[in-house]
Amino acid sequence: MPWKETTTMEQKIEFICEWRTGKYTVTELCKSFGISRPTAYKLIGRFEKQGFEALREQSRAPGKHPNATGQNIIEGILDLKKKHRHWGAKKIRELLFKDFTRQEVPSVVTVHKILKNNGLVCPQKRMRRVRPVYPIFDPKQCNEVWSADYKGKFLMGNKIYCHPLTIADSRSRFLFTAKGHYHEDLKSAKAEFTRVFRTFGVPEQIHTDNGSPFGSVRTIQRFTQLSYWFIELGITPVFSDPAHPEQNGRHERMHRDLKAACAKPSAYDLKAQQRRLNHFVKEYNNIRPHEALNMKTPADTHDFSTRPFLERIPDFHYDAKYKVLKVTQNGSIRWKSYYWVYVTASLMGKYVGIQEMGNGIWRVFYRNVFLGFFDEKYLRNKEQATRLEINLV
Repeated sequence: MPWKETTTMEQKIEFICEWRTGKYTVTELCKSFGISRPTAYKLIGRFEKQGFEALREQSRAPGKHPNATGQNIIEGILDLKKKHRHWGAKKIRELLFKDFTRQEVPSVVTVHKILKNNGLVCPQKRMRRVRPVYPIFDPKQCNEVWSADYKGKFLMGNKIYCHPLTIADSRSRFLFTAKGHYHEDLKSAKAEFTRVFRTFGVPEQIHTDNGSPFGSVRTIQRFTQLSYWFIELGITPVFSDPAHPEQNGRHERMHRDLKAACAKPSAYDLKAQQRRLNHFVKEYNNIRPHEALNMKTPADTHDFSTRPFLERIPDFHYDAKYKVLKVTQNGSIRWKSYYWVYVTASLMGKYVGIQEMGNGIWRVFYRNVFLGFFDEKYLRNKEQATRLEINLV
């Protein structure tokens, strides 16, 4: 019959039971169980204070680590998380430097661990790793490219949709405005762009998607009436490829933060919703550190534009090599009294310049922006109206 194996806990209990009989001295018990006298007295002391439960193996970790995070810092981390519940450990750690020294502020990993231990970190679903797509417009200077878009509509408490228009500088990420509108139309967008231009100046380019009122894949060069107004102000409209919002990814990422802060839940009406949007803009620009800016805020990085907004659009004078024609009410230009070339209804009443390329082909410009071309021979052969073409084939 094999010997019965005993655990350490069983041996401790047996030792205490033998000691309680009073038949043996501590020295004899130590010799029998193969332990030292200090160990024996330690077990006896723990048993007398807490009973048999005290005989279980206890942690040997020190009660207090010399490099442990101070309680005041932990409370500061938790307070910042309550104020900015959508921020992570990196951004919260950056704000700690305003109240504590660099030696006192813990690492990002420690801040994250403190938040996790207090139930303030929500585990995120692991996303499938995909090949990254980089933006096609990557400016190196402030006001080189601005991005604009209507963030997806959401219902307010009064069951009316809010459509926030956002405009931001693509280099500094400075958010000029988040304006709530009832509709995504030309009048609303133009009014807010005018206010922003008057305050911050105008950029060289404005990057948008192809949605109304910014662009349309069905028009020449995707230009809309708002696009032609930008051109008149000396701004070049640029567009993401259709169905590729990731090409303006930095703006879409800002929209995710805006939705979390302002639309979950939304306010009752547009006036209350606008207060939330204004608060988000102020926090996003002046308080929230940005990783792409080396943890600086957009307000610390942004410079105002030196190009002023033109309250009155000056007349444009085409070079003598151009023929100047007026776009009629049907969006076309009359060619040699007999033919019509359709340009766009957005330029109704405006003047375009026509430049001959040779062999009966003419290029059409609005101010200094190329729109397309038409073939004079095709008009004469068909004797009908035609539309501008973009590419020669």
